[in-house]
Parts: sequence; C-alpha cells; structure tokens
Amino acid sequence: MRKQKECIAMLLAGGQGSRLGALTKNIAKPAVSFCGKYRIIDFSLSNCINSGIDTVGVLTQYRPFQLNTYVGNGSAWDFNDIDGGLYILPPYMTEREGRWYAGTADAIYRNLEFIELYNPQYVLILSGDHLYRMDYSKMLDSHKKKNADVTISVMPVDWDEASRFGIITTDENKDIVKFTEKPKEPDSNLASMGVYIFNTSVLKKALIEDAEDETSSHDFGKNIIPKLLSEGKRLNAFEFKGYWRDIGTIDSYYNTSMELLSLNPPFNLMDDHFPIMSNSNIFPVQFIGEEAKVDDCMTNNGCKIFGEVSHSIVGIESVIEKDAVVKDSILLPGCRIGKGATVIHAIIGEEAVVPEGTTFGSEDEIAVLGNDITLEEGN
Repeated sequence: MRKQKECIAMLLAGGQGSRLGALTKNIAKPAVSFCGKYRIIDFSLSNCINSGIDTVGVLTQYRPFQLNTYVGNGSAWDFNDIDGGLYILPPYMTEREGRWYAGTADAIYRNLEFIELYNPQYVLILSGDHLYRMDYSKMLDSHKKKNADVTISVMPVDWDEASRFGIITTDENKDIVKFTEKPKEPDSNLASMGVYIFNTSVLKKALIEDAEDETSSHDFGKNIIPKLLSEGKRLNAFEFKGYWRDIGTIDSYYNTSMELLSLNPPFNLMDDHFPIMSNSNIFPVQFIGEEAKVDDCMTNNGCKIFGEVSHSIVGIESVIEKDAVVKDSILLPGCRIGKGATVIHAIIGEEAVVPEGTTFGSEDEIAVLGNDITLEEGN
C-alpha cells in the first residue's frame, strides 16, 4: 500500500501549443527548448520539488515521445523518493472506450485512480507552459489557513492584456466572487495563472459530475470553477508577486528570452536557493574558437562558436561556423549555422540548418525556422 501524501501534483502537459507555430509541429509545447538549455516543463517540475511536492503525474497527449524521453523517471529533478516519484499519464483504453482527453478537467477525471493511489488531502493542478518560480507550499499554507475548497493563484496583469486570461474578481477577504474566462470587457485585472489547489473530495465530486454533463467542454476555467462558485463553494485567491510569463506565443517566447539577456534580468535562472533543474546537464563544455566574436550572449554546454554572435542565445550542441554572423536570435539545441551564413532576429529550431552563405531573418519581424528543417540554399 502506498504512503498517503498530503498533496500531490497533476501537471497538464498534453497541449499542442499551436500558437508556437513551427516550434511545436513535432513536439508538445512543454518540451520546447527555452534559453538553449532548459525545456518549458522544467519550471513547473522544479517548482514542485523545491516546494516539497515529490509526487507528480504528468498528463501527456500531443506528440509525447520527446517529452516522455526528456522527463524519464524524474531523477534529473530529484523525483526519486521510494514513496513518490514522477509518472507519465497518457490517454488510455478502457473496456468500454479509448479516446483523447476532451479537456483539462477530463484529463484529470480520467486519472482519478492515480490520485486515489496516494489518497492525498489536496491536489495541486498545474500547466506545463509558463515561466515562473513559485513555492507552492506557501499557497498550500494559505489554502489551509483560509479553509478554502479551492485556491487559485492569481496575479495582476496589464488591463489591455486582461482579455487574454481567466479573470478573477475578489472581495476584501480574497474570496473569489466572480470568474470569467477571457472576458471582452474585464472588470478586474487579476488573472488566473492556471495553478489550482483543490480539496480532493471537492475535486472528485466536481469531476464526476462534469463527466456526466454532455453539454460541458470539460474545462477547469469554463466549467469546473464557475460551477463550484455557483454552488457556494469557498474559492480563494492567492496573489503571486513574482515573475510570471506565458511563453506560449512566438512573440512572448522571443521577447521573454531576450529579456533574460539583460545585465540585470528580471528572472534569475541560476538561483541556487530555488534552482531550476533540467535534464540537459550531461553535455561537454562549450568551445569558442580563437577568431570567434561573442558579445552579450547566453551560451550553453556543448555549443561550438567559430563565427560572430551578438545579443543571442546559443543552445546546447549548436554550431556557428566560421564567418557566420548571428544577431538578436535564439538558436535551439543542435542547430547549425553554416560558414558565412547570416541569421538576424530569428528563432532557429532544434537540429535545423542554415546552409553556408545563406541569410535568414530581418529586422522587420521574428523569423522562425522549424525543428529539423534545412533552409533552402539561395535565400
């Protein structure tokens, strides 16, 4: 019999991430490389283990192979407790049916048996596509102190951005009185971060009822949260005051990456007190040739630079050949910039190739070369 846990996490990592275009054509969004060394899922997994949550179910769906391979058994993030661990939870067949997850709530519903194995008092539900550092234990303490049924982590956003998010309205006690999914005219700028703590009994009942509702889209923001509010459950807001970015679009992915290149970045990737861990630490040291020029860059393990690169991120095992010029760009792991090639204001996907003497990108807009693509010569 498994040891009972106070709190386990369920990490939703099955999204296609279509807003990231070519970067997610062949891999799930949480598996997309970030800052040349990390993958987007690293941030949620690191937050869990740094918060004392050692049991995590990772719910996969869209093109999961690379994500499954990368996550492995979770040892890179120290999920090696004999009583806990990290588990990949894909859609599966039953004796009656087999289908994809119909929504975020359906994904958790169809894994209730996994939750019941640990019989936790609380369930933390996360998405795997945001950049932030958060101690979930503080949120759990607030949840217990407020005697809440559900706690939702929120943070203020710019008013002109509010219609992109689930928006929460609270009273003076931070109890939630209204939740609106992506309102056209928001009456609050408190945005849901997609981080929820549920009392397990409340979660199970809500999911079972939702699964029986044929009119539901089986989504936490659209269905579960509004229904619990209408039933008078106590939903409380936990205001997060740190750095948080949704990096699910090309613009936000690029701009956030460039933001971290500043001399005093708003988010410290190297904080030893609350480290961001990854499964990308096994590569050899970088090599910078004698004639190479490197200025204002983030360079990662295993990369080789023989050309000129400025204000850019150079991913693990990527290569910039002699006389190549890279400026204001993000090179994902394993890509190659050929001799004399030029890359400007661009994102170059994993294992992609910009051939010798070609030019890719311009100052006008962010250019994206997808994973495993070789640019046609003559561009």
